[in-house]
Amino acid sequence: MKNPTWTIVKVKLATFDRAELLGLVRNLYAAGKENRTFLHARFGLSEDVLEPYKQTIERWLWPDVIRNQNTSVTKAKQSIASYKKAVGEPAGLAELMVFYCEQAAGFCHDLGNDDEVYFAALVRMFEQALRVARTLPGNNRETLLDRLDRVRSISHNFGYGVGDDLDSLFARYSKRDS
Repeated sequence: MKNPTWTIVKVKLATFDRAELLGLVRNLYAAGKENRTFLHARFGLSEDVLEPYKQTIERWLWPDVIRNQNTSVTKAKQSIASYKKAVGEPAGLAELMVFYCEQAAGFCHDLGNDDEVYFAALVRMFEQALRVARTLPGNNRETLLDRLDRVRSISHNFGYGVGDDLDSLFARYSKRDS
């Protein structure tokens, strides 16, 4: 078969009995860390479901420059997408998005960065974080908005208009309750 699709896989899975399905899931679990992380998150098997996702975000947004590690916006964002597929709980999603912004801004602030793509991704994630955060209940929302405000504040020295973009987005989306 040249290009198998989910539809074809689903037809094959329909022929499996319970033991075969469990065996398949066991093999997927053993096949890679991402699969284990997904299953642990989906079934709530970790004390801190967000921690492995945060570790991935931190690794790709704030790499060890002494070890000559590179950044990867794509891999950091993929971690958030993986969490969304596994659990997708809005508070957890907002936490990961805000953490992404903190890591990206912190790296730029502490070590410097002139990657326009990195900055553009920070601006997009900042907007997404604001959108999700404002859907959350009071205290959780306010805590996340405070953290995003700190990101906004340190971004003014980055160049490429990042500070202005974050100011504009923060003003638009962070209307606080009176």
